[in-house]
Amino acid sequence: MPHPTARQLVARLAAGEVRALELCEQAIAAIETGDGAINAVVVRDFARAREAARAADAALARGERRPLLGLPITVKEAFDVAGLPTTWGISAFAGHRPTRDAAAVARLKAAGAVLLGKTNVATALADWQSVNPLFGRTCHPEDPARTPGGSSGGSAAALAAGFVALELGSDIGGSIRVPSVFCGLYGHKPSLEVIPSRGHAFPGSFDRPNLFNVVGPMARDADDLVLAFALLAGAEGPHATGWQLALPPPRREQIAGLRVLALSHHPGCATDAAIRAAVGRVADALAGAGAQVVHRHPRLPDLAAGQAVYETLLMAITTRGLPDAPALSAAQWLDGLDARAQARADWQRLFAEIDLVVAPAFGTAAFRHVTGGDWSARRLPIDGESTPYDQQLAWPGVATFAGLPATAVPAGRTPEGLPAGVQLIGPFLEDRTPLRVAQLLATAGSDGPR
Repeated sequence: MPHPTARQLVARLAAGEVRALELCEQAIAAIETGDGAINAVVVRDFARAREAARAADAALARGERRPLLGLPITVKEAFDVAGLPTTWGISAFAGHRPTRDAAAVARLKAAGAVLLGKTNVATALADWQSVNPLFGRTCHPEDPARTPGGSSGGSAAALAAGFVALELGSDIGGSIRVPSVFCGLYGHKPSLEVIPSRGHAFPGSFDRPNLFNVVGPMARDADDLVLAFALLAGAEGPHATGWQLALPPPRREQIAGLRVLALSHHPGCATDAAIRAAVGRVADALAGAGAQVVHRHPRLPDLAAGQAVYETLLMAITTRGLPDAPALSAAQWLDGLDARAQARADWQRLFAEIDLVVAPAFGTAAFRHVTGGDWSARRLPIDGESTPYDQQLAWPGVATFAGLPATAVPAGRTPEGLPAGVQLIGPFLEDRTPLRVAQLLATAGSDGPR
């Protein structure tokens, strides 16, 4: 039986069919009973969750209504929550306890969510597996020999296992999208700076602007994803003094007439046949509902060139302060920024003629745990061939390099029975276009396309 959606649970709470404390206790019991083999919820705050649930019940009894009032959730360990550790999986920061909630966490709490705790991550958020010295390894709920993805792998595992209906992740190299497609979920990497990232910073560092990193929602349901995005988006702090977010509506409310570019090959990495087939299934579903689908376009930016610059800038960002960090001169950094600006302009020209790009989020489905060695030494089997692990930055980088919104959606199963998925990439600041298509595809899976 499918797990209830966030909206269904909130509706039941508002109707008095269930109490917030009851849902809280059910979620706690599910975690205590089922998380041993998965290891998703690694920071547990059950006492305060019960207090918040009782407060939600009192608010509901007074007639108060909020979008998530009484809903149990968890969030990625990398987000600051007052009084809880934020370590990024690094032992040296085991005692780091922020005194203020991250902006995104505060917004979910303000909407009425009841926070149960925090979910596991990759060390320094730097892997597509969620394993670290402090909290150990998170396993895929369907197969403990495989990863649920990373770095928001604990988030995905908690959702897929049915512990919660809504999660909060972050993404700089696929960390929302990869776990989502590995676990058959929905996840949204928003346009750069649409959702405030305050409180999601390397422990002890000052919150600073980032070229690539974003925070965003993850869910089992497309409508829940849209709801959470609406609650999270908007300026915060000093920006809110003069900025107001006014994102445009979806380019189309229906699939018919949508202009789609479907990509299944990337010059910078191998892509498994099962994932190429998932792209084909989504493309066929869109075409069958009246979309205009093409598989190549003359205005598509140079993916290989974009990948090279993205990886150069990404490595400079993620290794900053480390003894062996790669050194970039000021001129090289500025050249990279120029290339990024050019790429953003190139994507804007493509999106004048295309509404949506369908592409893999990663070149494989959930893979078996990889241990030992750095990224450059690791290998992934793809179509029977041993391929470089680090090249899989290519597919996430398509959207990340230009700051584009990308929604991860389920797309059936592989021949091995594993979840498969794709990312729907939209124009900059037009997040509502891929989110709307995610909703339409979800409906097409049950009642036929709308």
